[in-house]
Amino acid sequence: MINTKEEFKAKVNDIQSQSWYKNPIGFGIARIDRGQLNSDKILQATYPIINWNENFGSAAIFMDAFKNSGIEIDTTKSELVLDISDEFIKNCIESFNPYMAEAKGDEHKNVQLISSLSTLPIDSGLSADNFKVVFIFEDENPQTVETAYLKLYALSTGKAELRKINLNGAFGLLHNVAWVGNRPIELDWLRANELNLKLSGKYPNIDMVDKFPRFLSHIIPADNTRILDTSKVRFGAQLAAGTTVMPGASYINFNAGTLGPVMVEGRISSSAIVGSGSDVGGGASILGVLSGTDGNPISIGENTLLGANSTTGIPLGDGCIVDGGLSIFAGTKISISDEQIAKISEVNPNVKLENIVRADALQGLNGIHFRQDSQTGTYIAMRSTREVKLNAELH
Repeated sequence: MINTKEEFKAKVNDIQSQSWYKNPIGFGIARIDRGQLNSDKILQATYPIINWNENFGSAAIFMDAFKNSGIEIDTTKSELVLDISDEFIKNCIESFNPYMAEAKGDEHKNVQLISSLSTLPIDSGLSADNFKVVFIFEDENPQTVETAYLKLYALSTGKAELRKINLNGAFGLLHNVAWVGNRPIELDWLRANELNLKLSGKYPNIDMVDKFPRFLSHIIPADNTRILDTSKVRFGAQLAAGTTVMPGASYINFNAGTLGPVMVEGRISSSAIVGSGSDVGGGASILGVLSGTDGNPISIGENTLLGANSTTGIPLGDGCIVDGGLSIFAGTKISISDEQIAKISEVNPNVKLENIVRADALQGLNGIHFRQDSQTGTYIAMRSTREVKLNAELH
């Protein structure tokens, strides 16, 4: 039993100095939902708290608790998913003892989690079989549902940057299930029990069928963030404080999101990022890496306006405008007058433009207004003179 904080720190230092130990990139304890027919199938992993490049003292205690329970800890692997046991919890409590009394509120969340696990009510229906401890040591392709969820949590909580986590293969790991609220149900179980469920009036009201849950099923947003329809934001998206997601044509996919207050009334596809103060107009679409950008991830700068029903397939800088209904792709031919070339060059030093360019020659530049000549249909680029401002009361 560790009795003082000094003893605790000494124990952590001793564990971390051993040759087998390695600080994880991320770790956490997950409650898992198993398949109703196949209990080996993990349908969802819910993390009350995740640790991402932080709280290495708790990581050391968790790993040491497993070793003292006779479980091998191989930190040369990219990830570890381990079963919780009563002995693991007991070992953790003995090590966390100096902090148990003060683990409240935002203090010592990992200690609170262990304490809560040790006092689960008998009638909760949960056992050690419902919980896993997950460690990620290298940012390689996720190998399990539990690690895929941990990475999605890191994105949606803002602890990891968008487009900076390896999610290759994650979609293939997750199971396509029926979602009733935040509860996943195996489709095979529904098929096997359809007759009895419908006869008894117990067939569930299914919200959706997908591999991903909804953002709000796992994440509590900032106080000034609004999501008016839960179906519009997928888990793994990242919403900065002040973002408003309206109903209708809006949607934010996983590994995509906002960097500040943004009005979203259109589609932010996977890997697309929108800067602070920008407005994604009704029905506007920012293409993702799998939907026409040839793998070029799209970033939208600050204070940029995408008009209603516009489509953007190139990165845009700050203070840009795409008029409603326009579709700007990498190969779209854009006409620029000599006067407008000079004005655009004033805010984009060293840029060299011609009178007719492909749209990708303008990607990432600031202050561009994309318009269409209503008589000839020609796409035109001009120096934007309009300042895009969001309504402060709404964000």
